Amino acid sequence: MKVSELLANTDGKRHFSFEVLPPLKGNGTAALFSTIDKLREFDPLYINITTHHSEYVYRELDNGQYERRRIRRRPGTVAIAAAIQQKYGIPVIPHVICSGATVEDVEYELLDLQFLGIENLLLLRGDKAREDSRFIPTPGGHAHTTDLIGQVNAFNAGQFADGTPIKHPGTPFEYGVAAYPEKHEEAPNLEMDMQYLKMKQDMGASYAVTQLFYDNERFFEFVTKARAMGITIPIIPGIKPFAKLSQLTVVPRTFHCDLPQQLAVEACKCRTDDDAKALGVEWAAQQCRELLDHGFHNIHFYTVSAVDSVRELMQRLA
Repeated sequence: MKVSELLANTDGKRHFSFEVLPPLKGNGTAALFSTIDKLREFDPLYINITTHHSEYVYRELDNGQYERRRIRRRPGTVAIAAAIQQKYGIPVIPHVICSGATVEDVEYELLDLQFLGIENLLLLRGDKAREDSRFIPTPGGHAHTTDLIGQVNAFNAGQFADGTPIKHPGTPFEYGVAAYPEKHEEAPNLEMDMQYLKMKQDMGASYAVTQLFYDNERFFEFVTKARAMGITIPIIPGIKPFAKLSQLTVVPRTFHCDLPQQLAVEACKCRTDDDAKALGVEWAAQQCRELLDHGFHNIHFYTVSAVDSVRELMQRLA
């Protein structure tokens, strides 16, 4: 079932989704399935699966110099999507990204997903390499999400990237995109960032899910501005509770989101991971209740390093 249908058929009831990370190379699926087992009782609307393509690593040579190589640490997003769908019968939404992938890589990924009967995607540019000051596209790959959307649109219309027709087009994909209530880190301002979101909607995106945030007022203001400029697609709030002390500084810095003053004051009182976890769950619970009260009945959870916190949060909201 398409995500737009899932979102439309909720009858005003609260629904949740969550995101999982494919296992590291060679680690198997036990930890991943344990995460899903902890959360599936809350009847997730769908499960997002992140994609991590190749990245640069440095290996020291015998002569003391360093060699830069590209490796993949987390293969198997397509296979993981198939495994989750088969084992749990829960709709899955794999991420398809520009970073680390050529146009041909994307094309074969789309073909594989279509063979598996997976109809929904989340299209993203992906993060820049840690050592780069700006995003550098993979040779033969896309530089922007809008380029990736163009390829998926052409595929849906029965055309390969080289312009040749697809003899037997399958079911077209539906796709969502990311939204940034506090703007993307590379955008010059929020208004321009929102113009890109409007462009993605106009190209065919059927929904948007936000980067994590801790200040609901920022989110509400973002949605109000989005509606005023003609962005009509569902905007799904993304929430991640703090789970340990280090995340109180790492998460805002990594995801470029501010802590509201009240949360910052409370965070400064935390002395242990248990303190941080308790604060994270309590704050996220307040966020979710307020979001639900404002009519946002679909909430997306980022579970990486926070599975138990998300489970506790869901129990509070049940």
